[in-house]
Amino acid sequence: MLLRYRQFLVAIPLLAAFVVAGSAAARSDDGGDQSRDTQLDRATDESAQHTLDEGRRIFRYDTFGDEAFWGDTVKLHQAIEGSSHGGVGPGVSPKTALAVGLKVDLDALPDALIENLKKGQVNLDDPGTTLALLKLNAVVGVTGVFDTSGVMLRTIGIQCALCHSTVDNSLAPGIGHRLDGWANRDLNVGAIVSLAPDLSVVATLLGVDQAAVRTVLAAWGPGKFDAELLLDGKGFRPDGKTAATLIPPAFGLAGVNLHTWTGWGSVTYWNAFVANLEMHGKGTFFDPRLNDATRFPVAARAGFGSVHNDPDLITSKLPALHFYQLGLHAPKPPPGSFDPEAAARGKQVFESKRCTSCHVPPIFTEPGWNMHTPQELGIDSFQADRAPDQRYRTAPLKGLWTHVKGGFYHDGRFATLGDVVDHYNAQFSLGLTDQETSDLIQYLMSL
Repeated sequence: MLLRYRQFLVAIPLLAAFVVAGSAAARSDDGGDQSRDTQLDRATDESAQHTLDEGRRIFRYDTFGDEAFWGDTVKLHQAIEGSSHGGVGPGVSPKTALAVGLKVDLDALPDALIENLKKGQVNLDDPGTTLALLKLNAVVGVTGVFDTSGVMLRTIGIQCALCHSTVDNSLAPGIGHRLDGWANRDLNVGAIVSLAPDLSVVATLLGVDQAAVRTVLAAWGPGKFDAELLLDGKGFRPDGKTAATLIPPAFGLAGVNLHTWTGWGSVTYWNAFVANLEMHGKGTFFDPRLNDATRFPVAARAGFGSVHNDPDLITSKLPALHFYQLGLHAPKPPPGSFDPEAAARGKQVFESKRCTSCHVPPIFTEPGWNMHTPQELGIDSFQADRAPDQRYRTAPLKGLWTHVKGGFYHDGRFATLGDVVDHYNAQFSLGLTDQETSDLIQYLMSL
């Protein structure tokens, strides 16, 4: 019995030593795993940052080879430089460029030029000043390609930032720091494209003359663009108004399924669609839905359902571009731009009146299939019928305050948020009082 007791006493420290050693080994293993995890996390972070930086560069500066269209084909650069600089016509002065919604990146300007602008010592009526800005790569969304002497503008290209960036106007209206992802509701795309001396390629594609093309473009107005024109050839709605839709913001899309007013596809789809078919870059694009000659006669004739270019200057850039766009958070409204107390009451209205059934916080659209029929929304089907699923997307609401200019819904049919709320109040019989309507508007402006 005594021997067994002594053996037990000896066994205790041995067992303790074994446990301690095992714990140390476990900690060593865990530490090794943690070290490996840390290394993996670090590599992931570095890769994410590299992809983000590359996506930003692509969004801001990559033309995808579209200068072959905008310069060589339609000769837009000749109209920009003007006859006094080797082009055609009067040229485009900075004053004219700013008037049609083009923006100037303040961070691309040298200090001396900034000081001269502040003093009013820069000739904003001279197209030569526009050429100088292009040489500085300071015109948001536009790249000028000059000859080897750096004097003559040889061609011109556009980027994603042309429509989906603006500036903060910190130096002057239209001149400031970039705001990527913001819808440029000042941009008159139709007026800019109309400057091109030769639109015969577009006229041939649509089966009309150039005068008809320019009539369609002139009807767009600021902040609008018609992505379906080169698919179905419809320049106007049945009521005679333009078929163009408002330029949407490109921020706040993380977690959002579909990007555009009428769906079509994900953010990656739309990037490929726009880069190939709208910007006229050189890449690869596939969508057999565009082979439907009844619904998309122009696209079917042009073979837009299957596009291939060698070299492909688009596809390899889509992942980083997508990553950057998903990183563009919706900007918070500035202090004083809404009534916080009214917004708090409006939040209760928003939640109690079933608004959250479609605009699900925090993404404020449906997680998953975020599409509705025109009948559900109580509006006409014209724009929806131009898209494959014949539906309208539930638009996200964050950052709504940044794009109130131009109206609401896909075509700006509602001039104010009050008009939107009144429409839903009638459509869904919400029974909102005037106070609830006012509070709800303040909440929407606070998002």
